[in-house]
Amino acid sequence: MATAPSDTTTPDTTTPDFAQSGTTPDFSTSPDTAHAMPAPPVRRAVPQPRPTDVFADRLLAVLSGQRPVHWMLRHTAGRAYDELALLAERGPLRARGTRPVVRDIGYCVPRPGAIEAFARIGAGEQLRAMAFRLEQGRDLRWRCTAVELGGPRPARAANDD
Repeated sequence: MATAPSDTTTPDTTTPDFAQSGTTPDFSTSPDTAHAMPAPPVRRAVPQPRPTDVFADRLLAVLSGQRPVHWMLRHTAGRAYDELALLAERGPLRARGTRPVVRDIGYCVPRPGAIEAFARIGAGEQLRAMAFRLEQGRDLRWRCTAVELGGPRPARAANDD
């Protein structure tokens, strides 16, 4: 004897119920997700040092004899490398016993892409002033274009302009 087809339909076990209904389940409250992975930590932007801080430290390292002048070659433009080499020859920031440190930095922005800065350099009780100019190149890297130390400036040759 033949059996009549049943009025009940068998559920489709190949597709999840939420896919058939067109809705997305909320897994955050489901008991099946008790061992879910934690949310990734919030990544905060790492504060980048200002170019004035970086260059004050670099120039101090060269002028105090901690680094050779050629260390600044790719970080300078124009006459700044020559000026730095002349200053470094005299070792103006070399101190006996006390290592010089940058105590304070100030700057102004005369135009976009240029910074004129000064730094107070301290070594023990002695305090010196250093001024420098930074310009941003087309590659967006900052380069030192001038550097001076407090005190009399050496005379330049007439054809040096």
